[in-house]
This record gives sequence, structure tokens and C-alpha cells, in this order.
Amino acid sequence: MGIFKAYDIRGLVPQELDPALARKIGRSFARLLKAKRLLVGRDMRTHSPQIAAAVIEGMRDEGTDVVDIGLASTPMTYFAIGSQDVDGGLCVTASHNPGEYNGMKLCSRGARPISAANGILDIERMTREPEPPVAQQRGNLTHIELLSAYADHVAAFARLERPVTIAIDAANGMAGYTLPAILERVPLLRAKTLFMEPDGSFPNHEANPIKEENLDAVRELVRASGVELGVGFDGDADRCCFVDETGRTVSADLMTALLARDILSRKPARPVVYDLRSSWVVKEEIQKAGGVALRDRVGHSFIKATMRNHGAIFGGELSGHFYFADNFVSDSGVIAMLTAVSLLSREPRASLSTRATGLRRYFSTGEINFHVEDKAAAIAALKTRYAGGRQDELDGITVEFGDLKSAEWWWFNVRMSNTEPLLRLNLEASNEKLRDLRRAEVVALLGQPE
Repeated sequence: MGIFKAYDIRGLVPQELDPALARKIGRSFARLLKAKRLLVGRDMRTHSPQIAAAVIEGMRDEGTDVVDIGLASTPMTYFAIGSQDVDGGLCVTASHNPGEYNGMKLCSRGARPISAANGILDIERMTREPEPPVAQQRGNLTHIELLSAYADHVAAFARLERPVTIAIDAANGMAGYTLPAILERVPLLRAKTLFMEPDGSFPNHEANPIKEENLDAVRELVRASGVELGVGFDGDADRCCFVDETGRTVSADLMTALLARDILSRKPARPVVYDLRSSWVVKEEIQKAGGVALRDRVGHSFIKATMRNHGAIFGGELSGHFYFADNFVSDSGVIAMLTAVSLLSREPRASLSTRATGLRRYFSTGEINFHVEDKAAAIAALKTRYAGGRQDELDGITVEFGDLKSAEWWWFNVRMSNTEPLLRLNLEASNEKLRDLRRAEVVALLGQPE
């Protein structure tokens, strides 16, 4: 079963995921957690009501009581699991995937993520095994409305000191469902919006803002309306990407540096977690702000675990996930947006483009993908070729030459994708010439990029 992924469950409907399998997953999840009470939310995809209903019935077959919150973004579901007395729960969603996909993001009590490392593979195994008898006493089903409480929670992160106007592209995803109630509670934030109607067919563009072309619509709105920044959300609203007032993309690692600096000004000397693909400017800015920079492997379950283990206040990933300790150590695109806007409101003369320019002092390739048949052999070859550098295998292979105090330095990471049959390269150097030289060198070893 290829739908059981490293961080979630995801597949085509009905070819790979249908109500019958969803019901089995619901039963298996309830058994995994030995749950007395679970919570279920769902996104706006056309088949989400059917899949969610099947999951709920499976949970009830195990004798587990279920709280159904109905339509909910993934961050809203995290909030619900974290704030309610439940043993865990899930959101029926396929995140940024096209409309023909669906899936589930799962948590245990306190919104702690369930991944392949701590449960998803067990759920896969249990769905293959013969089903046990249905519980003599099936679980009860309760429906509750949490949008208002969630909007109160998220709006509390806003600290605007003046009116700020921004552009928002909800991509016909779940941000369009949760944002109106949140914006009502933040009167100093004025929004010009695009594609706010939740629509599981995604009629305007793919709900994946990490792809530059999916930011074109909000980019155009920013330029046409003269607002201070633009934000594009993914389908389940746990990720967002930013463009500045000129329409230029501000990468998520630079936004991590900006937001970390601001958060540390209020809560100093705390750890901040960033993923190992990020520019070295991130750790530099965290340290300058008096924080403790913690480098981690890619993936929300790893980032969240590291944050919990070290008491980190904030975390960021290159993919546009931003994590907040005060949000049940979970990611939220909307909270990231409010934090960024609050930062801008305090210094009206310092635009987002000005702030970002100050962070663009190193030279990266961005992520480059390669189809490689023998990924392990390719990584082993890199280890041998670059034996003279500092190496670690936290996630794939990272090799570093020099450091921030050196006249010249460069580093790269090559890792296996957790979701696609690819090797992914990220490389950065202290100057453009060195970046291009080393990029050509590593690409020659890995083959033709995608």
C-alpha cells in the first residue's frame, strides 16, 4: 500500500483510498492509540465528507467515542486536538495535492504528530490483517463547532501597531474557510483576497505555493493594489509563502530568520529549530538575536519533536511550514502571516523587501531534483568524493567546507525525498562564483536535473 507515507496517509480516490479502506484506517488508528475519545476534522475536497464519515464509523466500531468538528483546516484540527480532552485525532486532507487525492494527517494527545516512525506503518500493517469483531458497545458520536474558539486563539498572535493592508490567495483551500472569522478579530489588518471560496476541484490554480507559478496571482494583486506584502496558502492552510511589496518571493528560510529574530526579541535566549536545507543566514540571525539555533532534519514530525525536546519557541522549514510553541508546537500558515504583518507594523519604514535584502547575503541554488535509480550508491559516491569536508547523515548527506568566519565557504545537502522517487540537492556558498562552480561539480556527479 503506497498511501502510507513518512508523515501522513495520502492517495488517489477511489483507486488507492476509498471509504472501505478509510473505515479500516479509523479502526486501526483507534487501536493504535487505545483511544477512548478521538477527534476528526476534514477539508473541502469533494470526497472528504465520505472519507471522514467512514473513518468515524471505523473508530466507533472499536468502541471509541468520536468528536466530529466538520470542516477544518489542518491547523484548526491541531488546535482542536490540543485543546480538547481527546486521545488524538486526524484531519482528512491531502494538503497541496490535486483534487483527486485525499488522505489523513494524524496526531496523538496534545497534537503530537503520528508518523511512519511512531504509528503510520503500524496502521498500515493492521489494515492488512483480519479485522477483529466490532465492539459490543460502539462509540458515541458528538458534533461540535470550534471555528469561533479557533479564530480567537489565532487572532491572539496578532500584535499590529498600525493598519496594514496585504494580499491573500487562499487557493480555494481551507484558509478561505478559517480566515474570515480570524480577520474579523484583527481590525487593523486589511486584506485584499483571491480564491477564498473553498472548492475541492481547485479551479484557479494548484494549491501549492512553493511552486513559483502558483504565486503569480497574488503577485499580480500585490503589484496592482500597492499592498505591503502578499501571502499564498496551500490547500489545508498549514503552509504559506510570502511575496514582498514588489511581488518578489521571500523564501521560507529568510522568513524563518525574520520571524525568529522578532520572536526572540520578546522571548530571548530560547532555542529555534530550522531545517538543514535552510541558508546559513538562518542560524546566523538566530544567534545574533540571542537564540539557540538547532538544525534538524526535514519533516514536521522531526521538527515538532525537537522543539518539544529542547523547549524551542519557534521553528521553520524551507517548504513554508512555520511552527509555534504557543500553538501546541504545531504549524500554522495563518499565524505565520499574522506574525509577519505584526513585525511590519512596528517599523513602517522598513518594508519586507528591505528586510529581505539584508538577509540575501549568501548564494544558494534552491532545491534541485534528480531522478536517480540507485540513490544509496549516489549518496555513497558523494561521501567518498567529498571526504575532506565535515560530513553528517542527519538527513541524507550534508557536507560543509569552511564556516561563516571563513573568507570562502560552501556546503550542500543531498537527501532522498520522502514523498517522491527523487534525490534533492540544496547548495549554498559565500559568493556567486563559488556557488556556480560547486553546483556544476555536484550536478555532474548526480546526473541531469529534472
